[in-house]
Amino acid sequence: MLDHLPVLQVVVPLFGAFLAALTRRPLPAWIVATGVSVLVFAISIGLLQQVLASGPISYEIGGWDPEIGIEYRVDIVNAFILVLVSGIALFIAPFARASVAAEVPEDRIAWFYSMYMLALAGLLGVAITGDAFNAFVFLEISSLSSYALVAMGKHRRAQMAAYQYLVIGTIGASFYVIGVGLIYAMTGTLNFGLIAERLANVESIAPIVAALSFIMVGIGLKLALFPLHVWLPNAYAYAPSMASVFLAATATKVAIYLFVRFLFSIFGAGFVFADLPVTEILTVLSVAAVFGAGAVAVFQPDIKRLFAYSSVAQVGYITLGIGLATQTSLTGGLVHVVNHGLIKGALFMAIGALVFRAQAFNFEEMAGIGRKMPLTAAAIAVAGLSLIGIPGTVGFVAKWYLIVASVEIGWWWLAAVIVASSLLTVIYVGRVVEAAWFRTPSREVAEATEAPVDMLIPIWILVAATIYFGIDTQLTVGVAEQAAASLLAGLR
Repeated sequence: MLDHLPVLQVVVPLFGAFLAALTRRPLPAWIVATGVSVLVFAISIGLLQQVLASGPISYEIGGWDPEIGIEYRVDIVNAFILVLVSGIALFIAPFARASVAAEVPEDRIAWFYSMYMLALAGLLGVAITGDAFNAFVFLEISSLSSYALVAMGKHRRAQMAAYQYLVIGTIGASFYVIGVGLIYAMTGTLNFGLIAERLANVESIAPIVAALSFIMVGIGLKLALFPLHVWLPNAYAYAPSMASVFLAATATKVAIYLFVRFLFSIFGAGFVFADLPVTEILTVLSVAAVFGAGAVAVFQPDIKRLFAYSSVAQVGYITLGIGLATQTSLTGGLVHVVNHGLIKGALFMAIGALVFRAQAFNFEEMAGIGRKMPLTAAAIAVAGLSLIGIPGTVGFVAKWYLIVASVEIGWWWLAAVIVASSLLTVIYVGRVVEAAWFRTPSREVAEATEAPVDMLIPIWILVAATIYFGIDTQLTVGVAEQAAASLLAGLR
């Protein structure tokens, strides 16, 4: 069984989605989703342990040679992502039962869980596959099911948000598949490893640059790279809370992984960053994301939209680490993939608890919620401090590495920009804390009570993780350093 863990990582949630659809009832569907979440997390931990002990794992589907078949390949980079995605799924499971029952019509709940497990299977598949077209298939599985998850929101704008997400996602998928088509025309293969070998022998640079451009734009739309982020705020804001948690903590992170895989492992960092102005492009777009999206977040009246724009800004920090392409910056960017997943998982779960108890979406409605739901409001405050980057939290770790990387290459101005950008985060997190704790309770929260225990436990586990991994960074930074070294070893 251990030999088949790579394929089970994807098959288990796919089978779970089928099983949940068959149940047609909320409780059995939730039980299936919970069981699947436990299993995929255990499988991802097993894969990470194998990689750390024995090196990369290659699993050839059906026994076919990678030249003509599909290979699942697990190394330190994607093992890192598998643990993040499955770990978030594990903590979502207990939170989801009450939240989904409150926000999704009863006759759609089983289908909601089915779509959720399809999205989970798609994201895990993107992370584990070693085949460029197979990655496209899994991207579309996760995207199509995500559109359905967003559309099931009670807000009247949920369907429009899902439609907008669908249109932008389809454009991104089209760009990606065109780029993959160009690669196949040049190399005659879709296997990541073989593509990397054969691209080095392609004589003309023009089709390589064209393929890279199409793929960067396509994946950039999926990961909400500024200014390709227009789908994200509405999708996060109007989706059911459980879907917002899942998408905010995992979807963009998997797209970032695929982005990194193509830049460093397939096209090669030596070509991408030495011969093309990718560092300059990503630096400009990242700084624009950090300040542009952060400034928009300051003026948002809706708390979910506020933290949705915050996600665009935080993606800017990750792409900045990728763009600088040094050991230190890449470590900071990769560790922030996990750290930001923890922060946004905690924040959107806590917001989901506010919605569950008080139907509070905007600042006027949530005024004084700290007096009625102190544990939930405190979770938002602590996760918000981590988002700012207060020392002793995971948010500080990535910013520290990015500042050090900027100084190492002599870009002192960029280090100053990173520090200054945190002031925007202070402002919009401060607005949330002020509304929650320093205002008279609104009519909406007057009768509110603390969130149920099955919601509070996963919220506070993630909040505690944002503190613990901000103090003891051996695991997260240690794995990120190994992953960065592995990616930069592909310099040519």
